[in-house]
Amino acid sequence: MSMNIYEALRESHEMQRTLSQELVRTVGNSPERLEIFESLKIELNAHAGAEERFFYMPLMNLDAGLSISRHAVSEHHEIEEMLEQLTEMHKSSAHWLIKAKKLSHTVHHHLQEEEKAFFQLSGKLLTEKQKISLAKSYSQELVRLRKMYAEA
Repeated sequence: MSMNIYEALRESHEMQRTLSQELVRTVGNSPERLEIFESLKIELNAHAGAEERFFYMPLMNLDAGLSISRHAVSEHHEIEEMLEQLTEMHKSSAHWLIKAKKLSHTVHHHLQEEEKAFFQLSGKLLTEKQKISLAKSYSQELVRLRKMYAEA
C-alpha cells in the first residue's frame, strides 16, 4: 500500500523533533553543535518548501483550507527567520543557545499544531487518491530540496 501525505510528513516531523532536541543539548562551538544545526537547517528548509508546494498549496485552493494554510506558511517563515539569526550568531554564545531553545520550542509547537489540527481538517478536504498522489510529489521534492540545501 502506498504512503499517504500524513505518513510522509510525519517522517520528516520526527527527524525535526529529534534534531531540535539534540541541538539544545549541545555545548559551545563544538563540531557536534555545528553538524546538528546544519542538519536541522537543511531538514527544516527542505521540509517547508516541499510541504508548502505539495500540502499547503492544494489546500489554499479550497476555501476551507485557506486560513489554516496561510497560518502554517507564516510559521514556516518565522522558523526560517530564526534559522537565519542563528546562522549569523556566534555558536558558542549563551544567547545562541537561548535562541536555539526558542527555535526548538517553535518547531515542536508547529509540528504538534499541524498533526493535531491541520491534518484533521485537511483529511476532510482531500480525497484518498489526492493524499497518496501528494505524498509521492512531496517525497520527491523533499529529496531534491535536501540535496539542494546540503550543497548550498
